Amino acid sequence: MKIFRAFLVVIVSAFLSLSAMAEDHGTKDEAKALVNAALAHIKQVGNTTAFNDFNTDKATWTKKDLYVVVQDTKGVVLAHGANEKLVGKNLIDFKDQNGKLFVQELIATGTKGEGWVDYDFSNPVSKKVEPKSSYVKKIPGFDGIVLVGVYR
Repeated sequence: MKIFRAFLVVIVSAFLSLSAMAEDHGTKDEAKALVNAALAHIKQVGNTTAFNDFNTDKATWTKKDLYVVVQDTKGVVLAHGANEKLVGKNLIDFKDQNGKLFVQELIATGTKGEGWVDYDFSNPVSKKVEPKSSYVKKIPGFDGIVLVGVYR
């Protein structure tokens, strides 16, 4: 009986740990919703104010491990919710650890309208390079894209 209880405690603990980890990761639906909220915010307050908000208002624009990124079509980062040091940097030729030019793919996908792009990127929560899928959408009336990614 003691062995069974010990086994049960281990199983329950493992399940609770996995549940807690799942709650720390955003979902694809949450990423899409955050992109759409960001686009609505841009429309409401304008580019300059919205981009600043994405950089500084973490309570609103960072959810779990999700954050808003804005880039122009030349690859310049205009807002980055996880790493403000990237703002102003041109990442057009940036590659992931597998050599994928994912910024170029994000821009190509976004300028067509919207879609998902897969690549590897540093997770600001775990501090490790992890597989990521980003939902990207064109900013209407502006030569740029907004994206939010989920770590897989």
